Amino acid sequence: MRWLPVVLFLTMYAHLAYAKGYIEKNGDVLQVIIPAVGLASTIIYEQGHEGTIQFSKSFITTGLVTEALKETIQKSRPNGSCCKSFPSGHTSAAFMGAAFIQERYGWTYAIPAYIGATYVGYSRLEADKHFIDDVVAGALIGTLSSFYFTSPYAKEGMIVPIAEKDFYGVDVSWYWQ
Repeated sequence: MRWLPVVLFLTMYAHLAYAKGYIEKNGDVLQVIIPAVGLASTIIYEQGHEGTIQFSKSFITTGLVTEALKETIQKSRPNGSCCKSFPSGHTSAAFMGAAFIQERYGWTYAIPAYIGATYVGYSRLEADKHFIDDVVAGALIGTLSSFYFTSPYAKEGMIVPIAEKDFYGVDVSWYWQ
């Protein structure tokens, strides 16, 4: 029974493969996965709700700003369809997730997320859904939203063993609020 969600996801993902090119399809998936990883991290690894609240504020703000601009500007897409090209919603969501991960957990975890978010932006250009300025604006909206609402996650304390050639010890650090 626990495999049911995986099977359903793979079935839907396979359907997308026939409907779209693989670059666009992968961008569609990554624009959901990157923020989902950020949100899941706040739920799984943190105690309390601070990270989840910060994520929610950033996610909602990114979505509202992106949709308000799309409705206000009414820019046609490069493929000729009307009128929601500016800014790229896929890119704003992906960069919101990547910037959240960076601000909350640091660059070590954010680098793969930023690579994925950049791929999402590229996929929107490749699919002829957006112009470069649409993608850049989406990236800025998502990034700035996360920078504004997110603070670094600090554990209360850490004990780290140290083992070097001629030295063994323990590093103890504590976060005071």
